[in-house]
Amino acid sequence: MWPIIYIVLLTIFTDGLCEEQFCSASNDDAKLCEGSKNVDVDHQRSSLYRKETNERYKKYLVAIENAEQAYKECNNTRQKNECFKDVIARDLKPFKEKGISEELMEATRTRGTFYQVIKGKLYREKDCMFPTRCAGIEHFLLKIIGNLSDMDLIINTRDYPQSSEYFGNAMPVFSFSKTPQYYDIMYPAWAFWEGGPAISLYPRGLGRWDQHRKSLNKASLKVLWEQKESKGFFRGSRTSSERDSLILLSRNKPHLVDAQYTKNQAWKSNEDTLHAAPASEVSLESHCTYKYLFNYRGVAASFRHKHLFLCRSLVFHVGDEWMEFYYYAMKPWIHYIPVPKNADLKELEDLIGFARNNDDLSKRIAHRGRDFIWNNLGMLDISYFWKQLLTSYSKLLTYKPVLKKDLVNIKKEQ
Repeated sequence: MWPIIYIVLLTIFTDGLCEEQFCSASNDDAKLCEGSKNVDVDHQRSSLYRKETNERYKKYLVAIENAEQAYKECNNTRQKNECFKDVIARDLKPFKEKGISEELMEATRTRGTFYQVIKGKLYREKDCMFPTRCAGIEHFLLKIIGNLSDMDLIINTRDYPQSSEYFGNAMPVFSFSKTPQYYDIMYPAWAFWEGGPAISLYPRGLGRWDQHRKSLNKASLKVLWEQKESKGFFRGSRTSSERDSLILLSRNKPHLVDAQYTKNQAWKSNEDTLHAAPASEVSLESHCTYKYLFNYRGVAASFRHKHLFLCRSLVFHVGDEWMEFYYYAMKPWIHYIPVPKNADLKELEDLIGFARNNDDLSKRIAHRGRDFIWNNLGMLDISYFWKQLLTSYSKLLTYKPVLKKDLVNIKKEQ
């Protein structure tokens, strides 16, 4: 009799969750009714948990919903060129009314390396501050030069932009990255081909985007989303204190994030790595084993930005000031998770927690980000952007360029 009463009481207590069989629950919230056709206790608890967590993360969910409703995928075919045409118009707008005079060009010459396109040939002043960076730029110029009008160009190969709105009028200098406070005309970074940052794993520099596309795509296919480690990941030197919060969160809660500082050329002691021994550098392909990848700016925009997306991992992009030409076409909450540059440990923990507790959403954003980079940032797309940019730029010159003495003719490598 006692066992029957016990079972009846237990049935009442569990509110009929187990119609067909009696099954025990452990203190670890194991399933009360494994195999039952009805909803189990864990499911009820997880539903309640999801409701509570979604209330906690409501602002993120609303941001995603609003972003998805407003988003329209751009068409980057050669006929439409929708993805990047706005940035060309925006950057050239300061010169639209008065054009670019020869006097303005001469006043800008100290801001970068001087180039000329004359009768389908490329010329450059003899000295380039960073020869490999010039080579990375020239790789693309030589591909498109045949049908371009004659023009003078001043291309900045420094990391930092040159024409600030706080210091005079706009100067027609080309830079790979800038903030909204600069007039510089953005071009695809030299690192798409050559002259990217050099580390021990990439001693010749982080170039050859065509090769990285292949290797990262292969690495991403080896580790499916469900197999990736559900934690944030970052490796890099301490070029900005904006990175400190993530490093400290990693030390406090290593189950959430693995973030460590590596050495750079300025490293002198452990103080330069936030009072810890520097970590080893890791390959770009190794990043693909993690679900959440953090991207921070360096001196200017981060060269690793486009690489991280190809892992099919969710990119947490920190800050919104530093831009490359293609950033404008990528949208927060659609292609990546935006992170304030001054985010503290709690905000970083909340964002990672949101991603972990909304896995389907995270996967969706990760795959959209990957597809954007893969579909719109191939080598042909880079060449085509250069062509569109210089075609529009050349129309703004108010004078006819004449070949200057002492320039060297840049030719294609055999």
